[in-house]
Amino acid sequence: MAEKITAKELRSQEMDFVIIDVRESDELESGKIKSSTHMPLGLTIRNAKKKQIEDLKNKKICTYCGTGYRGNIAADELVKEGFNAVTLEGGYPSWIQS
Repeated sequence: MAEKITAKELRSQEMDFVIIDVRESDELESGKIKSSTHMPLGLTIRNAKKKQIEDLKNKKICTYCGTGYRGNIAADELVKEGFNAVTLEGGYPSWIQS
């Protein structure tokens, strides 16, 4: 299990993180964290395994999705590949409620 960060913590440290939205394109209609980059879960995992996002290795990463489940998978896979990644607890809904 990847470490989690709360929406409140992330809001206060937002500039310290590269935020990756791992939802699918059609889910973005409900909104997104302004500073986030859209990279669906499968693409995030492939990019990490194929060493296509190595420039993010020296940065703190926070992943998120619609509920927290896929965000957790993404952060887990990134950590396995040597990244410093956490996931947003509760996913995007926790962000809009904070």
